[in-house]
Amino acid sequence: MEKLIIKGGNQLKGRVRVSSAKNAVLPIIAATMLATTPSTLLEIPKLDDVFTICDVIASLGVRVTFNRDTDEINFDASQLTAIEAPYDLVRRMRASFLVMGPLLARKGEARISLPGGCAIGSRPIDLHLKAFEALGATIELTEGYVYAHAPNGLRGNTIYLDFPSVGATENVIMAATLAEGKTIIENAAEEPEIVDLVTYLNSMGANIKGAGTNIIRIQGVKELSGAVHTVIPDRIEAGTYLIAAAMASGDVYVENALSEHLKPVVAKLKEAGVTVEEDVDGIRVISDGNLKAVDIKTLPYPGFPTDMQAQFMALTTIATGTSSVTETVFENRFMHVEELQKMGAHIRIEDRKAIIDGVDHLTGTRVRATDLRAGAALVCAGLAAKGSTEIDHLHHIDRGYDDLVGKLKGLGADIVRVDE
Repeated sequence: MEKLIIKGGNQLKGRVRVSSAKNAVLPIIAATMLATTPSTLLEIPKLDDVFTICDVIASLGVRVTFNRDTDEINFDASQLTAIEAPYDLVRRMRASFLVMGPLLARKGEARISLPGGCAIGSRPIDLHLKAFEALGATIELTEGYVYAHAPNGLRGNTIYLDFPSVGATENVIMAATLAEGKTIIENAAEEPEIVDLVTYLNSMGANIKGAGTNIIRIQGVKELSGAVHTVIPDRIEAGTYLIAAAMASGDVYVENALSEHLKPVVAKLKEAGVTVEEDVDGIRVISDGNLKAVDIKTLPYPGFPTDMQAQFMALTTIATGTSSVTETVFENRFMHVEELQKMGAHIRIEDRKAIIDGVDHLTGTRVRATDLRAGAALVCAGLAAKGSTEIDHLHHIDRGYDDLVGKLKGLGADIVRVDE
């Protein structure tokens, strides 16, 4: 088993470049299945989740070609040969379920096992299935699989999402691009990753309007052609480096970070006493390590992102005063609390709220990454802690951070990855 060993206390200084967004590239890779001619995606991060979704669509007949020298991936979905995604691939990652929309649109049927991923909450797929039914698909649930079929094709409809689910919004958009007639999605998710997916689909010939608002209109077209696309920067990776620098008394410029995608995080960092400078090329954080208590509450975009909750909680553990963190998106996203407590954090849980009394410092110890963002939070904590921190279960971190060790070393962190 591999682990990270971090010797805390080093001030972070320098520049770090953010990779393309994991949460944008995964649905866009699924969307390449809709094209009858090849597509090319540029600047793709080397992440386990990227490799998994590529394996999933390759199992369905898409020809996937990696160019590791240029970080490009070419996709040729002209010959889809299967409608069932293998269980052993889908169970690794929840985003694998995003192939159902494109399969329904192209093949008229899809059979997908119930998805896996981080254990941060139930994240039911009922919103996806209700929407597919509204588009004319018949849904059957048998033996851990979802089978959807629309032998007469999908037909546009008005769909209201009970919750602005990012995954459901993406899946419905992809299914509706080739549906007959017009589809309207109400209470749609507004995340930048939705906008990027639609930008790619429209470049393929789709007719979609309203991305980035809560009402999206899709006029179905007969077919889509491949396109070349560069995925947006990863706002969660950027936010993680901002937090790390703030906790480690850093002066760090995060290149390729889009401040308009990080407004709640930037606002809370400023509230915590951190100097934040924004420009068109990135965001600079300057911190003297004297942090103030803040309260955060996760919400769908444009609110404070749930994917930044764990990292920001790590920051509050060494802030002066009492902070609170309220999680409204996922019901089981406080698994990092126990690990932070091992490092000396004073945290108590009250239902879906964590109360954090800041301490003078954290102390390094052995901890476990319980999910992707929890792992990132522990890295931030380890960088600021006294002594040595060992983090295992790194497969979670590998799902979402490209070259984390190399990038942090470039900022002066004492961090190594070792195999026990």
